[in-house]
Amino acid sequence: MKLKEIQAIYHKELDAIYGLDEVNSIFYLLIEAYYDFSRIQLALDPNFEITKQELEPLFDALKKLMQEEPIQYILGQTSFFGLPFKVNKHTLIPRPETEELVQWIIDVIASNHAKRPLSILDIGTGSGCIAIALAKHLPQAKITALDVSFDALKIAKQNAALNNVNIQCIQTNILEVAHKVLNENTKFDIIVSNPPYVRELEKQQMKPNVLNNEPHLALFVKDENPLLFYNAITQFAVNNLSQNGMLFFEINEYLGKEMIQQLVENKFADIVLKQDIFKKDRMIKGTKKV
Repeated sequence: MKLKEIQAIYHKELDAIYGLDEVNSIFYLLIEAYYDFSRIQLALDPNFEITKQELEPLFDALKKLMQEEPIQYILGQTSFFGLPFKVNKHTLIPRPETEELVQWIIDVIASNHAKRPLSILDIGTGSGCIAIALAKHLPQAKITALDVSFDALKIAKQNAALNNVNIQCIQTNILEVAHKVLNENTKFDIIVSNPPYVRELEKQQMKPNVLNNEPHLALFVKDENPLLFYNAITQFAVNNLSQNGMLFFEINEYLGKEMIQQLVENKFADIVLKQDIFKKDRMIKGTKKV
């Protein structure tokens, strides 16, 4: 059967869900992954055929896509900050906005001429995308990655090996027992976190492929306490950041003012609220001065 014929079936079944352009992108990702056959090759050889046995992965993927399973989970991989990452149902799929957070950290360090050894803590690491991207671009840094999920940390360790970096992975719940795992005298130059921040009331705004597939443990907080993780991490940072150490967060776009107030109340200075490429309040940083 010709790949072009299968592509037509994909459009028939999926265009109403994803749109024509997205279906094309998905299809090209699949044929690249399954057959090492590129979009350009398909354009040059539109009559390219595969055997009945070779068809199975594409039609298995089609069934999953019709149920709105993310393509990243189907393939078991994605890219982040130009690096390959394994992902599964235990980890969030890394977002472009989080790439912006990583780039901000790298730029701030570069602007401070920080070539000295650095100690960085990533809280709620998931797939390890933040920690690993930082490790790749900041070879002078010692990086520790925390997560409550044992299964997520398994993937983070695999991703560290995949990208040939060393990070220390620790399983702990920042809301409960971080102080038992990390010495209270441990000081970090940078603490970064992309914790759960989607309120329950915002579920209706989410696409089914996210809502029905990605781990709710890493996504949602109760409406009545949306800054639960931010409060805990900020308190931890007060005690465990070095002098002039910096705290970086990815945040809920609707809670920028509340995040500024929280950092002010905890005596952080040089507070900057930063928008993402979609002009949404998405990142914040503060510096520990006292």
